[in-house]
Amino acid sequence: MTLMTFFSPSISVPTDFQTNLLMLLRWTHFVAGIMWIGLLYFFNLVNVPLMKELDPVTKGKVMPSLMLRALWWFRMSAAVTVLAGLIYWGSIVASDARNGGSTSGTAMASFFVIWTITWGILYALLLPGKGLLDQGWVLAILYTIIVSHSAYLFLKLNHHGWESNRVLAIGIGGGIGWMMLLNVWGVIWRIQKRLIAWTKANAENGAPMPEQAKRMARIAFLTSRASAVLSIFLLFFMGAASHYPMFGG
Repeated sequence: MTLMTFFSPSISVPTDFQTNLLMLLRWTHFVAGIMWIGLLYFFNLVNVPLMKELDPVTKGKVMPSLMLRALWWFRMSAAVTVLAGLIYWGSIVASDARNGGSTSGTAMASFFVIWTITWGILYALLLPGKGLLDQGWVLAILYTIIVSHSAYLFLKLNHHGWESNRVLAIGIGGGIGWMMLLNVWGVIWRIQKRLIAWTKANAENGAPMPEQAKRMARIAFLTSRASAVLSIFLLFFMGAASHYPMFGG
């Protein structure tokens, strides 16, 4: 009996709805996030260099089939990741606010306002597509300054004493994720679906590529590269939420 007790693991699965719902949300967030960020790195580290090496005929055959499939999973995994993450973070914000005798309105509103406006500014920097604003290092400096100030503003507006490290760290990391989602749906997919169609028509019918194709491809490339860099900081703040107490109480 003693040996059986010693070798038998102690397993106690939670039965309350809230605990299981939050675990399901985190699990979904992790799985979808791995798929999303993995595809993002695939595009930047593998696909972009490969496409430069292919001749036009081969590229016309490979790109449409490959990119349509990859971009479908890219879009869907991004949406699921952010949706599950927002619901999970919202529950943390609500709990902290309730324990602090406050409401979650400021945290939630400031999150969407700050990071959506920030995304709009970052996107606007890509539109000229010439001069210094077409240089990656210049954009990297500007992006760093703008995102850092946005993060500081978020912290400044959510400094009431009840906000935990999880609320604030995810508020920044999730804000970066929110901008990356807008990049996926508002920039990358909007451009890529047109480039794919033009590339296919060029390969099959000899239709010339439109004049704006090169500029659009450049914007999509810079947006994807920026998202890849931003994801590094996103992952840091997500990890810091529970394991590196930087903010709050």
